[in-house]
Amino acid sequence: MQKGASGDAVTIAYRLTASGPSGRMSPDAAPHKNLRMPDIPRLAYPVDSPPAPGETIAIAPRVLWLRMPLPFALDHINLWLLPEAAGGATLVDTGFGDEATRGIWERHAATTLASMPIRSIVATHYHPDHLGNAAWLAERYGCDVAMTQAEYLTAHAISGQFGGYTPEAVVDLFRRHGMEETHVAALVKRGNRYRSGVPELPQTFDRMLAGDLRRAGDTEWRIVAGHGHSPDHASLYCAERGILISGDMLLPRISTNVSVSAINPDGNPLRRFLDSLDAFAGLPEETLVLPSHGLPFRGINVRIAQLRAHHDARLAELQAALESASAPLSAADLVPVLFRRELDIQQRYFAMGEAVAHLNFLWRAGRVERRVAADRTIRFAPAVG
Repeated sequence: MQKGASGDAVTIAYRLTASGPSGRMSPDAAPHKNLRMPDIPRLAYPVDSPPAPGETIAIAPRVLWLRMPLPFALDHINLWLLPEAAGGATLVDTGFGDEATRGIWERHAATTLASMPIRSIVATHYHPDHLGNAAWLAERYGCDVAMTQAEYLTAHAISGQFGGYTPEAVVDLFRRHGMEETHVAALVKRGNRYRSGVPELPQTFDRMLAGDLRRAGDTEWRIVAGHGHSPDHASLYCAERGILISGDMLLPRISTNVSVSAINPDGNPLRRFLDSLDAFAGLPEETLVLPSHGLPFRGINVRIAQLRAHHDARLAELQAALESASAPLSAADLVPVLFRRELDIQQRYFAMGEAVAHLNFLWRAGRVERRVAADRTIRFAPAVG
């Protein structure tokens, strides 16, 4: 989910796609009418409940699980603390930079971190629930923040509204794709809210690259790059312990938002996201996956198959809708095909970004045509021939 305009645009939007430990699906997860989802095995969950605020769970040797609240429908983020035998710890992700989360961090400072102060911070990507407290904690503990360069620079570009990372650029993109003016006006009113979740940004960083080995928790973790959800997302894989800290690339019950950004309006982020899954598909099936949202799980290739099936189904639905239409349709026209419920402005932002991402995928694959009118508005039609 590339952010640029509106602050919540930099937070995450997800849709439920698979059943969780209970085997039940949320109403929002129900397959669309006449859509038969593939029969794919379920995931295995080693625990059935998260840690309480201010507490931790030892989910694996030298891996502590923390959970922080989020002020959205998706109401939490998982953070991971990797203690060292000699004292100190590496923290992976930091939570949303608001008063509620910092209050919980103060509780951890007096308890969890009293005997293992933070020596290093890893931010998987630039979104506020991951980067929101990085600079604040780094200053407090005198440590570095490690990120990929694209994530670091994107955070600064959005916060400073440089280049095409502006509300105006996003408004122009969505208007071209058919967003109603009432919704456009609501988006303009929201403005850039990124800084509400990331009040401070690190002014320096420790650069990570795909394939790097990073020592944390007395062992080595390999950086696995992911694309489509953010520019250069970093997951961490420890072969010795059989653990993947997946960030937002692999979530157990919900599908990560994949949206087209204003700075790359003709891009194909969904293709990049699906291609990124190949890097995870080679990991052992018994790998313990520690996601940013939801419960830790095993069954990494099961989950990858579920995600591929989910996006294949959505692409097929869009293509069928275009083929049955009497005239070319815009992304805004097709949002109800993907999201069959009422949407607030935040949800509509993500829904538009995802609709364009799926339509760009079909267009790039030659499965539909994209037509640009003289007024720059964009519509899609079935491919000819």
